[in-house]
Amino acid sequence: MPGIRVQYFRGPVWAKTREQLKKQIVEGNNPITGRPVMQELVENLTKPLTAEEMKTGELQRDTGPATYTGTAAELQELFLEKRYTDFLPIILPTEERVNEMLKATSHDPDEQLGSMNPGSEAGETWTYTVKTAAINAVMAGAKPEYFPVILAIGSAGMTAVNVSDNGFTAGAVINGNIRDEIGLNYDVGAVGPYAHANTTIGRAWGLLSINGGNCGKVGTTYMGTVGNPMNAISIIIAENEENSPWEPFSVRRGRVGSFGGPPANYEKGENVVTLLNGWGILSAANWKVNRWGPDMDYPQIIKDIYDQQSPGLFGTFVVLSPPIADFVRDAGYDTVEKLTQFVTDAGAAKPTPKGGPGFFRMGNNFHVVVTGASNNNYWMIGGMMPSRSIRIDDWR
Repeated sequence: MPGIRVQYFRGPVWAKTREQLKKQIVEGNNPITGRPVMQELVENLTKPLTAEEMKTGELQRDTGPATYTGTAAELQELFLEKRYTDFLPIILPTEERVNEMLKATSHDPDEQLGSMNPGSEAGETWTYTVKTAAINAVMAGAKPEYFPVILAIGSAGMTAVNVSDNGFTAGAVINGNIRDEIGLNYDVGAVGPYAHANTTIGRAWGLLSINGGNCGKVGTTYMGTVGNPMNAISIIIAENEENSPWEPFSVRRGRVGSFGGPPANYEKGENVVTLLNGWGILSAANWKVNRWGPDMDYPQIIKDIYDQQSPGLFGTFVVLSPPIADFVRDAGYDTVEKLTQFVTDAGAAKPTPKGGPGFFRMGNNFHVVVTGASNNNYWMIGGMMPSRSIRIDDWR
């Protein structure tokens, strides 16, 4: 519907008083045309359709030529102009490099890997192939041995760059022996950018979202009001299973299934990636209810932060360093399930303190992973909700 009529008015709407809504919207002007909103609205609903508006058909999207030629500098500039990148320099996806990436999987290059749109069905839904993922993996600087992880992530069809004006971000937790096989960092600086595998896997996901999923176009398919710096490489977490007092995240997730689906029964050591989306994570020191001193009651602090969160949307996602996880275990929580029951009052669902209708505290909105080093007592927490868990070895 290329001629669909759109009515613009001054936003945002929420958090305004009735008087502000009346003055700015009902009695206000279209910020684009300057004409009264209600007058335009009536016209748009009542004017007969023009011949142009009555046209039907299918929108044909030009995917451009299969190859480009030019010097390296010219091609870098071309990719910027075409908005094929995240505006950082890329590794040019030559045929040789793409073919080398494709050797890391047994899947056909022309196999449809997935489909994606910028989020909430906004904009067109695009489909992409294994080869599309390989091209973007090369551009991100990923090594071929990372490619099965990138394919597993891409197969879910979940974007790393959401259209929402909230500036949502995405993340992934990786479990299994593949962590050491490809050199994922789960020690010092585990959630930071200074690890080749973590960084380029996250960047490849973002580039695939841009070029395979119609995402990341500022002003159309990326509308983050102030944006989110985590969109650059997402949040790639390799769990420190060896220094965690609990079962791996994938094992726990496998028992409950994804979105109420059947249990997957992942085993320890099995290579699994679990996708996340939400607000992001930040240092626990930023929370008002956090306390610093000689006697740290970490389970209670976690619970107090959880009580400040919005359980109805992305819940609470806790990233503990090994020493903090040990503190929690030593406080009597030798399983994450016990901690979850304490933090969420599981089994006794209750309204939030504000009493908002439909918002209840439930255990499946609370998640814990362990990563990082043991050189100090630091940890992170935020709002991220797990979605699908995927076997990585299916994409070798």
